[in-house]
Amino acid sequence: MKRLLPWLVLLLCGVVAGILISGAVFAFTGFSVFGKARNDIQPAAELNNAELAAVAFRVLEYIRDGDYVALSGVSHPERGVVFSPHATVTLSTSRFFLPDQIAAFRDDTTVYVWGIRSGSGEPIELTPLEYFDKFVFDKDYTAAAVIGVDHIVRSGNALENITEVFPDVRFVDFHVTGDERDSADDFAWSSLRLGFEEYGGSFLLTVVLHSMWTE
Repeated sequence: MKRLLPWLVLLLCGVVAGILISGAVFAFTGFSVFGKARNDIQPAAELNNAELAAVAFRVLEYIRDGDYVALSGVSHPERGVVFSPHATVTLSTSRFFLPDQIAAFRDDTTVYVWGIRSGSGEPIELTPLEYFDKFVFDKDYTAAAVIGVDHIVRSGNALENITEVFPDVRFVDFHVTGDERDSADDFAWSSLRLGFEEYGGSFLLTVVLHSMWTE
């Protein structure tokens, strides 16, 4: 019996370890990136690139469909969402909205100043729907040729400062290319970047940035 005791102890340890591993796997697969996670579940900050891209693509579909109520549900409840019409984020001129304001975009006819036009320096004065048409979903980014996760696919002549302004951001760059065979059309590229920050165990939208070549 004494000779069997060590083997019984090892067997028991193996069973306990198996239960713990199964529980960990279950906790991970039950994690919701948009729902409130329990403290014992993997933090949102540890989502891998594929999972973050899936989150961003879902948000992109809300934008494409004009579902501003759904978009408000994945927006940061305290900081809101900053909308930047250019690659250079300037908080002093960019417009930000809280979730309840975003939910009302479809019926909001207010003309807001969203920033400054590159080159002319004139204010960008548009309603929310007009802004989304010109500086958010101006192209079908759901068909983006290249997607960068925490990576800027292509830069123009503007300062890229998304990570400086939002040091805790993780972002997905949906990039639509120009025609590289045509030097003129090659400048027709553009990117839509969706930035997220962790809040309450979930990744929530904090920045919507539009980037393109500017004169």
